[in-house]
Amino acid sequence: MDSDSGFRSFFISARDGLKLHARDYGPLASHALPVVCLPGLARTAADFHELAMALAGDEAKPRRVLALDYRGRGRSAYDRNWANYDIRVELDDMMQLLTAAGIEAAVFVGTSRGGLLTMALAAARPTMIKGVVLNDVGPVIDARGLLRIRGYVGKLPSPRSFVEGAEILKRLSDQQFPAFGEREWEIMARRTWTERDGHLVTDYDPNLMKILEELDLEAPLPVLWTYFAGLNAVPILAIRGANSDLLSEETLREMGERHPDCEIFVAPGQGHAPLLGSKDMVRRIGKLIGKAEKRAA
Repeated sequence: MDSDSGFRSFFISARDGLKLHARDYGPLASHALPVVCLPGLARTAADFHELAMALAGDEAKPRRVLALDYRGRGRSAYDRNWANYDIRVELDDMMQLLTAAGIEAAVFVGTSRGGLLTMALAAARPTMIKGVVLNDVGPVIDARGLLRIRGYVGKLPSPRSFVEGAEILKRLSDQQFPAFGEREWEIMARRTWTERDGHLVTDYDPNLMKILEELDLEAPLPVLWTYFAGLNAVPILAIRGANSDLLSEETLREMGERHPDCEIFVAPGQGHAPLLGSKDMVRRIGKLIGKAEKRAA
């Protein structure tokens, strides 16, 4: 383990040989239910660092937390064929990685695309899922949010410093996160760009934008209520950023009504997607994990 970072780097080869990476926090042999964290489309495992440290370092019940870098993001290798940045390929990658890590059942924390992957996993391997946190994502996706994301993924300028990067992100997303101060914007910048050969570049393959360009946002997006129903047997915490343009208030309310055990929470002052590292968020997620653990036992 890297003592500075608080996690071990876990690498495997995907089915097609591509190198995949995950951050592995906490004790490997804990009796506590592990947690698997799945980031958004152009995001990485780093987004979950504070949450993972809190869960892994819980004095009463330290647990293992695995946070994934999908192919083409973070420390996972980039795919020469951008068409493989596909949810079906990523689902297979995730199942390979969890098998290699020896995780048979877990609570899944999915932000945005990570929530869609969790719903897909519920169809493929329902017994793996013991509880779910859906962070600013649901069975109905608002096209406005996708349009906004398509406007910047793969198109961000290269800042000269993380401070300049923070300014770029602030200009781009100030309306989504009006409560952010300089510190939060700089943390976001450090999780958006990484240093390579003396330059700051985005911490994902710019070809990800091609996946978004293929979407016809004039046509209705697929509605995933049948996939959401696949989570009916486990407790859910559904989080929406108050300023989100990807998950509507109406969809969040309907999730709470349709699911037998779905707690809904609106994160004030946050957009897409809320940060999960605050004490309040860690407490809420911890409560969901506790409920999942009781039920799984």
